[in-house]
Amino acid sequence: MTELPTDPRQREAYDLALRIAVAWRAIRRGASAAGLRDWLYATGDGTIEQGQMDTLDVLALQPSWRMSELAEALRVDPSTATRAVDRMEKLGYAERRPGKVDGRVVEVVITESGLEIYQQVVARRVELMTGILHAYRSSELPVLADLLERFVVATDAFVASHTTP
Repeated sequence: MTELPTDPRQREAYDLALRIAVAWRAIRRGASAAGLRDWLYATGDGTIEQGQMDTLDVLALQPSWRMSELAEALRVDPSTATRAVDRMEKLGYAERRPGKVDGRVVEVVITESGLEIYQQVVARRVELMTGILHAYRSSELPVLADLLERFVVATDAFVASHTTP
């Protein structure tokens, strides 16, 4: 176990880091709660998993993706991206096509079915965020957005500096 700092300023920084870590954990747990997951990603024939939605989120950003670009955008290993695309193809949400510039290159595209599912989940996601954000004053929302965006950048920077190539 880490020894607690004795210097008051270091202790304050430690306590704040701990509060933020606990909040992050609670957000992750709440976001993965079964009831919310079922509502957000649907149930029955239209069910999609969170990882599949991550893939659709990226595929919907541009007309086509080379597998290496998709893996980078998803922040996963290329083999993981390949498996994700395999699953998405089986569901009919994505397909591989020969590249337009170089036919030897394989590009991945979102299908009409994938786009339909994507749009349904995005609509529910907007409803969810709108409901959550009612807890904030409108003047706080730009600050919250800025802080969250900076949090993501700082997380990426930490991961990059603590990952062995």
